[in-house]
Amino acid sequence: MFSVEVRDRIMIAHSLPDPFFGPAQNMHGATFIVDVAFFAERLGPKNVVVDIGAALDVLSETLKPLAYQNLDALPRFKGVLTTTEFLCKYVFDRVSEAARGGRLGDDGLNLAKIRVTLSETDLARASFEGPIRG
Repeated sequence: MFSVEVRDRIMIAHSLPDPFFGPAQNMHGATFIVDVAFFAERLGPKNVVVDIGAALDVLSETLKPLAYQNLDALPRFKGVLTTTEFLCKYVFDRVSEAARGGRLGDDGLNLAKIRVTLSETDLARASFEGPIRG
């Protein structure tokens, strides 16, 4: 399996209002390093998995509406525990949609799967990985 991975970062604020989360129940900031890996079983006609520039653009556009925002105040996340795992799936869904829509070029239409990883620190990260569905 071939893969290409791109990276960006995002700063957000949020709270996780449940006793399970201890001090993170309160409002706090987070800076995530966001890695997105694209997997293909074979290379396209140009011998690439996806166009790296297009992948970087899609990731940047996906993260931009969240950057420097309090996620608790965004209507789409009202009542949602915006954990790192949840945010991985959120990013995955948007990047997958872009791939299916041709925004990663023709090669992006032949992806087998995508993995999104958000690193909170050098000691902790979460991922979501899944197939591309049409």
